Amino acid sequence: MKPASWSYAEGFVTEDEALASARARAEEVGVVPIGSGGGAALRFLAAVLDARAVVEIGTGTGVSGLWLLRGMRADGVLTTVDIEAEHQRLARQSFSDAGIPAQRARTISGAALDVLPRLTDGHYDLVFCDGDKREYAAYLKEALRLLRPGGVVAFDNALWHDRVADPAQRDEETVAIRDLGRTIAEHDDLVSAMLPVGDGLLVAKKEWSPEG
Repeated sequence: MKPASWSYAEGFVTEDEALASARARAEEVGVVPIGSGGGAALRFLAAVLDARAVVEIGTGTGVSGLWLLRGMRADGVLTTVDIEAEHQRLARQSFSDAGIPAQRARTISGAALDVLPRLTDGHYDLVFCDGDKREYAAYLKEALRLLRPGGVVAFDNALWHDRVADPAQRDEETVAIRDLGRTIAEHDDLVSAMLPVGDGLLVAKKEWSPEG
């Protein structure tokens, strides 16, 4: 894809002042949020799923959360987990600025792999993962437990700055993301796609099975 086409696609759905403010907060604290193209894809997924319950791993300053909340049902609740309480405070400010009712965003401060096991099995429509890349395989395991049949899991940075496609790149994070992609692609109970938006968005639908 030519750079001009990529830029056109990334900016196809424009961001408003609330999202711009959330991005500014992210820059101030050194957080790298999902791009606008990936955010639009998340909103689309939440809308198609008619999502009422969503889990987000990696709150940041609320950029991805805003996209998700805008795609969810009006009564939907986002449960968002981040190890940085200060980031979550900024995210709550972003949600408030956008007119999101406080009860629609449940922020939980803590390590994802400590928090996720406490959430309800089969209760969620969508799980979005943008935390520690080295933990992506563990996030997938938790997501498969948390999702209802037909639910979707999504992983940001699935191309990891063009490193995943280069077999010569063998650092820990790149290998973890590459292995995750292989696991998802080969999983019998998942229908997957790699969306070339932003830094890559890997999505997979949990299929229904009698055993599940």
